[in-house]
Amino acid sequence: MQIIPALVLSCLLVVQACNIPRDNPGLKLHSPDGQITFSLGIKNDSTSYAVVYKGTTLIENSMLGFDFAGGGLFGKDLSLQSPEIREIDENYTLVVGKNRTARNHCMEMRLPMVERSGSRRQVILVVRAFNDGLAFRYEFPGQIDHDSISIRKENTTFDLAGNPTVLALFLPHFQTSHEGLYTKVPYENIQEDSLMDVPALFRFGDIYMAITEAALVDYAGMYLVKHGGVLQSKFAPLPGNSAIMVKASLPHRSPWRVLMISDRFGDLFESNILTSLNEPGKIGDPSWIRPGKATWPWWNGTVVSDPGIVAGNNFETNKYYIDFCARNGIEYHSVVEHGNHEWYMNNGTGYMPGSRVDVTRPVEGLDMQQVCDYGASKGVGIRVWVHWEALYPQLEEAFTQYEKWGISGLMVDFMDRDDQEMVNIQNEILERAAAHHLHIQFHGAYKPTGLHRTYPNEFTREGTLNYEVNKWANTVTPDHDLNIISARLLAGATDYHLGGFRAVPVEGFEVRYEKPLMMGTRCHMLAMYVVLESYLGLVCDFPEAYEGEAGFEFISRVPTVWDETRVVDAEVSDFITMARRKNRDWYVGSVNNHQARAISVSFDFLPEGQYLAEIYSDSPGSGSNPNLIVKQSRKVSSTDQVTLQLASGGGAVMYITESR
Repeated sequence: MQIIPALVLSCLLVVQACNIPRDNPGLKLHSPDGQITFSLGIKNDSTSYAVVYKGTTLIENSMLGFDFAGGGLFGKDLSLQSPEIREIDENYTLVVGKNRTARNHCMEMRLPMVERSGSRRQVILVVRAFNDGLAFRYEFPGQIDHDSISIRKENTTFDLAGNPTVLALFLPHFQTSHEGLYTKVPYENIQEDSLMDVPALFRFGDIYMAITEAALVDYAGMYLVKHGGVLQSKFAPLPGNSAIMVKASLPHRSPWRVLMISDRFGDLFESNILTSLNEPGKIGDPSWIRPGKATWPWWNGTVVSDPGIVAGNNFETNKYYIDFCARNGIEYHSVVEHGNHEWYMNNGTGYMPGSRVDVTRPVEGLDMQQVCDYGASKGVGIRVWVHWEALYPQLEEAFTQYEKWGISGLMVDFMDRDDQEMVNIQNEILERAAAHHLHIQFHGAYKPTGLHRTYPNEFTREGTLNYEVNKWANTVTPDHDLNIISARLLAGATDYHLGGFRAVPVEGFEVRYEKPLMMGTRCHMLAMYVVLESYLGLVCDFPEAYEGEAGFEFISRVPTVWDETRVVDAEVSDFITMARRKNRDWYVGSVNNHQARAISVSFDFLPEGQYLAEIYSDSPGSGSNPNLIVKQSRKVSSTDQVTLQLASGGGAVMYITESR
C-alpha cells in the first residue's frame, strides 16, 4: 500500500490548510486511471457530492448526512479536518467466488467532518475510487460526550443526471423475500416513493451504473426511493421501534454505498469491487469448506421411481438420492421434508414453528446419523433445511448436534427481512456455523454484499423470484432470467433452484407442484449453471429425469467456484455470454431471452494454444421440443470465433479443454 501525505499539492487533491473553509469549491478524488472523479462540496447548509465518469456527470449535488435521535441533523455547518489520501493496491485470494484471486486497487480519502457548534459530533467520510466504480461509507468514532448512536435516518441521496433507463425490482414494503418481477423504465417514469431494491441498474446512453452496497454488517440494508425527483436511501426500522433504523455502540461504521460504473456492461460482472470492500477471511483454516452441487428433492416432489421404496422422511428415500449423487459426482444431498412436513419435529403448520419444535430431533422413522454415515461411505455430504425461527433459539445446540452427526451445511429459510436485527442474526449464524464447519445457504433473504470473502461458508443467497415458482406460477420466463442476470447478479451469488429437465414451449407450460415444467430450452438451463454465480449449485430434479438424458453430463461436470470470469458479450435483458475458467478448463454459457438470435462468440479469452471445444446448442427443432440438443466438437484457438443460433428462450454451453 502506498500512503500519500494529505498536505500536498497533487493531481488527486489540493489541501491548503488543516481545516477546510466553508463554501469550499470542491475536493476531488480520482480513480487510479483518472476516469472516475468524486467531488465533495461543503457549504454552510449542506454537504454534497458528485460523480463524473469520462467527462460525463452521472450523479450531481447529492446529499450526505444523518438524522440522529437526540441530536438532530448532521450535515450542516461542518468543519472538515485534514483529509488523508492513500493508494491501496493489493492482491488477495478468495476461498469461494467468481475469481480465485482479485486485485484491490483504488484511491482512498478519509475525511473527518466535525460540527462547528452544539455537541460537535464527528463522522468520518471514507471514499474509495476504483477503475470500475466508486464506494463511500461513514465511520463513527468514539465521541467525547456519548458512547453510542441511534440513527433515525441516513440522508444519502443519488441525484441522477439526465433520464437514465432503470432496471430494478420494486417492492411493496420492507418485509419481503426480495422476490418479484423486474421493471425496465425511464427514470422520469418511476412512481414517486416506490421502494426500489438494490442492486439497481441505470443506463446513461453508453454508460452503465449499478447502485448497491457492500459489507452489510450491524446495520440495516439499503433501499432507494425517488422523492422529489431524487433517489434517496431508505432503510427498514428496527422491529418494534419505527423511529430508529440503527442503534450501535461506538466506534461503528456503515456499509459501503457502491457505484459500479463502466461503458462496457460486461465489466460490471467482472468487477471485484464488492469483495474488495469486505474484510479478509475470518475463518482460520478454511480447508473444510467444499463448494459443490446438491440435490433438492422438495422441488421435484421428492419423486422416487424405485417401486420398492416408499417415499418419505426415511432412510431409504435419502439413500436413493445419495446413491444418485455418488454415481454422478454430485457433492451433496439435501434432506428437506416429505408430505409438507419438515425432517425435524414440529407441531406447527405450513413449516412455521409450532409450540413443540426441535431442529435437533428428526421425525419418527428418520435416523439422521444413519443417513450421514451412509452419505460419508459414498463420499456424499448431507445438508438439511431449517426455518430460521426454529433454528435461532437453539442455534448452538443445533450446530453442535449437526457437527456430531456429520452434516455439512444447511439452508436457512423464511428470513424475509433486512433490518439491523435480522442482518445481525444472519451474520451470527454464519460465524457460529463456521465454528462447527457448516456452510450456509440463505433462502428468503436479502442480496449478498461480498461477505463471502469474510465468511466463505456463505455459499449462496436467494433474493430472486426463481424456478421454485414453477411449482405454482408461470412468471419465471426466460425474459425474467435475463433481468435477474442483468441486475441482481451484479451483487453476487443467487440460489435459483436450477436443473429442471422438462422444458416445454411457452404455450404448453402448466403449473405442476410435482415434476414441474420449464419454459426455457434445455441449453438455456445448462447455461444458467455457468452464468449464474452460486457456490452451491442445486440439481433439483429427480434421478430418472437426468440419467441418460442429453446434457446431464455437463451438469455433473460443471464447477460452482471459479479461478477467472470473463464476459464475452452481453446486452441488458437480452442475452449474455460468459466464460469462466476452473484450473485449465473453460466453461462458456450463453443465455437468451424470448427473441431468437444468432450470436458470434470470440475465443479471444483463451490463452495461446490449441483447444478442443464441446459445444451444446439449441436444436432447429427446439420450437416444438425445447429439450433437444445439438452437440458438436471442434478445435479452436484464441483467434477463432463461432456463430451460435439461440432459440427463443434458448442458450448454449461449451466445455473447452487444451487439445492433446
